[in-house]
Amino acid sequence: MRVLFIGGTGLISTSIARQLLERGHDVTLYNRGRTPNRVPEGAKIITGDRSDRSTFEKTFENEQYDVVFDMVAFHPDDTSSAIRAFQGRVGQFVHCSTVCVYSGPVTQIPTPETEPYHSIGQYGLNKIKCEQLLRDAYSRVNFPVTIMRPSHSFGEGGDVIRGFGRANTFIDRLRKNKPIVIQGDGNGVWAAMHVDDVARGFIGVMGQDRCLGEAYNIASDEYFTWNDYHNQVAEVVGVTLNPIYIPTDVLYDVAPDLAGSTHEILAWPSLFDNSKIKKDTDYSGQTISFREAVKRTVSWLDSVNRVENSDNDTYEDELVKAWLTNRGQLPTHSK
Repeated sequence: MRVLFIGGTGLISTSIARQLLERGHDVTLYNRGRTPNRVPEGAKIITGDRSDRSTFEKTFENEQYDVVFDMVAFHPDDTSSAIRAFQGRVGQFVHCSTVCVYSGPVTQIPTPETEPYHSIGQYGLNKIKCEQLLRDAYSRVNFPVTIMRPSHSFGEGGDVIRGFGRANTFIDRLRKNKPIVIQGDGNGVWAAMHVDDVARGFIGVMGQDRCLGEAYNIASDEYFTWNDYHNQVAEVVGVTLNPIYIPTDVLYDVAPDLAGSTHEILAWPSLFDNSKIKKDTDYSGQTISFREAVKRTVSWLDSVNRVENSDNDTYEDELVKAWLTNRGQLPTHSK
C-alpha cells in the first residue's frame, strides 16, 4: 500500500512506519523536520508545516494514497484542512485521537467506545472537535475515516512517565534511592502499553472496510495500581521503591506544572474496553508485558544517554521534606 503519515516521528507513528516498511509498504512522512527521525531507511520524507494550510493542501492535490495516518491533529483547524486535502484522494484516513475524549468520571469501566464525549482538559476537548468534524464528513461526503483512541503508550524514543514529577529524572531518582512522590494513596488504576503493540492496532484497521466510520480504543489489556506501576519500574531498575504519598489536590495546588495530568487524567480509572478492535480486525491484543516494555525503554534511555541527573532538580526533595515536616506537626486524635 501507498501510505502517508502526517507527522511520522512520534512514538506511535515511528513504530507503525517501521512495521509497515518491514512488510514492504511504500511509506512517506510529512513533517517539519524538527524531531529526530528514527524511522528506518526506506521512508520518503516531505518537509512541510501543516499549519500553513494552503501549502499543505496544495502539496497533496495531485496525490493518491491508500492510507493516510494523521498523527498530529491537535486542533479542529488541522482536521478541517486534512479533510479538504484528502477528500477523494485517499482510500482510508486514520485519525489518531485519544481516550482523553472521555477523560474524567466515566459511565462504564472498562470504558467502551460508546462512552459519551466528555473531557475536563483542553487537549481532549480539541480532540472531540476533531472527531466530530471527521464523523460529519463521513456522513456528508463519505470521507473514509477510521478513528483510533490510544491511551498511555510508551517505549523506545520516550521516557517512562510518572504520575507526578519529571519523567526524565525518574530513573535516576530510583537509582539513587531518592523518595518518589506518588499521587494520592497510589491505589488509582492505570494501564500502559508498549508502542509496538499500539502500532499493531493501527495497522490492523488498514484496508478494512468495516472499520470506516468507526472509532476504536487501543489500550493495554494489563491493568495495575499506581503503587504496582511504580514498584514494577523500580524492580526493573533493580532497586526498592521509597514512596511518599501526597494528596492529588495538594500536588496540583503547589506544582500545577508537574501535577496537571494527576488532576485531569490520572485521578480517574484508566481502563478501556478493547473488544471492538479485536472483533473487527485481526488485532489480538497486547503481546509485550508492562515490565518488558519498561526494560526496553530504560535500556534505550541508557543507550542514548537520556537519563537526566536528578541532582540538578531539587524541587521534589524539597517538597518531600516540607510535606513530611508539616505532617509531623499535624495534631493527632486520641480516643
